[in-house]
Amino acid sequence: MGFWKSFFGGEESNPEEEKKNAEAKTFDLMKYDGVKAMRIGQFEYAEKCLREALKIQEDLEVRDYLSQTLVHLNRLPEALEELNAIIKAEPDNTAIMLHAAHVAYMQEDYEQMKSLCEQALSVDADNAMANYMMAQAALGQADMINGIARLTRAIALNEQLGDARLLRAKTLLKLGDVNGAAEDVAWLVAHTEDEEEVLLMAARVAHVKGQNDDALTIYNKVIDLNPFQMDAYRERGQIRYEQGDKKGAEEDMQKLLEMNPNELADVSGDYSAEGVEQAMKRVYSAINPFGL
Repeated sequence: MGFWKSFFGGEESNPEEEKKNAEAKTFDLMKYDGVKAMRIGQFEYAEKCLREALKIQEDLEVRDYLSQTLVHLNRLPEALEELNAIIKAEPDNTAIMLHAAHVAYMQEDYEQMKSLCEQALSVDADNAMANYMMAQAALGQADMINGIARLTRAIALNEQLGDARLLRAKTLLKLGDVNGAAEDVAWLVAHTEDEEEVLLMAARVAHVKGQNDDALTIYNKVIDLNPFQMDAYRERGQIRYEQGDKKGAEEDMQKLLEMNPNELADVSGDYSAEGVEQAMKRVYSAINPFGL
């Protein structure tokens, strides 16, 4: 039979080859549909497609897409499983290690985050982002000294790493090193343009240094940029309260309670003068200017 097919130019059918070709087509289809679904926000369908693709063949890119999908579905432990599988296959892939470390950070698993950063640093000790994320893990475990040391190392490796400077400023302010925090804030203000977190830190440092007029000006700017920035209302109101500007402090507290009725557990939508004054006294008196 095979002779006659060969003689007339035909080819013998190969069931095994046909099966492989069919599986390859199905794999490509599932992968394509999964990625497309993920990019348009259809995460449940994306997960289904990507898992079907992995049943057909192992593919690290598919696992990466699946991990991203699981993060969007807020299934962080499962996302970490996929990322760890990639790390096992690619032990020098620092980008995936840091992605996994970020997922660990999202679920406040600082020990696992630290371990992943250590893996990345064992591959590339001069990786600024790995040092920065190691600092995040240390600070998450209340290890302020190592946190600052890692942040300083990250900044030395990449002086443009603004996130590291911002986190160091926050940490130094908590430790009472106002001048150190002020130096980082000054750099950030000079190298960024109207970033809320930077402006808030600048206002906090000004407040702690007793430069309340400057702090109020900065808080006003933050609120102009974002009328829903609750920290700005809360902290501006505190300064107004301290300065005896009861009317201004009440206005900020009123705005704060409108945006977040649960600002105080025992003040639930009470916008009467008495309710606002009660909230104002308790909230403003409790704010620690050092961020503690």
